[in-house]
Amino acid sequence: MTDCIFCKIIGKEIPARIVYEDEEIVAFDDIRPQAPAHTLIIPRKHLPSLKEIGEEESGLLGRILIKAAEIARLKGIDQSGYRVVVNTGPDSGQEVFHIHFHLLGGRRLGWPPG
Repeated sequence: MTDCIFCKIIGKEIPARIVYEDEEIVAFDDIRPQAPAHTLIIPRKHLPSLKEIGEEESGLLGRILIKAAEIARLKGIDQSGYRVVVNTGPDSGQEVFHIHFHLLGGRRLGWPPG
């Protein structure tokens, strides 16, 4: 996708503070953090949102959640707690239509979130 900001980050066209990357996943710190630790975890494959995900992506989504736990350890928030959020659609607050997982922590997070 040529106009997707996350695809441009994956392609190194836009700089980002990369925390983790492999052949399927890229994780980088959010430029507008909502918590002391706020990392976005995205697949390299352009998938607009959860509503477009099929069974064939179950392995990828599982890997993303496993990496979220690893990144939480790297960020030092695994013991105190963290939240993984996926916004789907405009009413949820999704602004970039490339599926992304927010890893948030480093402070007490309120509930309910919205």
